[in-house]
Amino acid sequence: MKTKITGVILYPLFSEYELTVALSILKQGDHPIQTIGITSEPIIGESDLTCISDTTIYDVDINTLDSLLFPGCMDISTLYDNEDLIDFIHRCSLNNKDLVIASISSSPYLLAKAGLLKDRKYTIGMYEEQRKETGFFNEENYCNDLVVQDGNILTARGRGFIEFGERFGQLLKLNFDSNWYHSV
Repeated sequence: MKTKITGVILYPLFSEYELTVALSILKQGDHPIQTIGITSEPIIGESDLTCISDTTIYDVDINTLDSLLFPGCMDISTLYDNEDLIDFIHRCSLNNKDLVIASISSSPYLLAKAGLLKDRKYTIGMYEEQRKETGFFNEENYCNDLVVQDGNILTARGRGFIEFGERFGQLLKLNFDSNWYHSV
């Protein structure tokens, strides 16, 4: 059986720092990753880090994925009309009901638009007014916690990136030392 991998989703203006702890824990846990871009062109994050993804949402073999990791985005509205990304998320969730999906900051918007948060508790780095404007969120399921897990879906607000990374590693049952991320 082939080793399953985490797909790290990249799009313009993605938040690099929100991925740092999760990526470090994946490395400590010897869990392979594959960066998956919304395009094959270089993708520039919010801090101007330029990345060339390993593959794209169009070319990745979704059968190799056991998890997806979504960073926040400086301006999530730039992805509002990206139906290909929403279709990719939907296809992945249908293909593997046990797929672990971790989404931080503004990126839970993408999960909501794909219909994955309809009956799930979640948090997000968007104000209530913004959430209501999109029409994709069930406000009854919103939690003001920094990190929220509901089954195999993990959501967090941006400043919770350390706990988010740790909880993601725990969901994947990885062996890692969380002392790396806390002052002693």
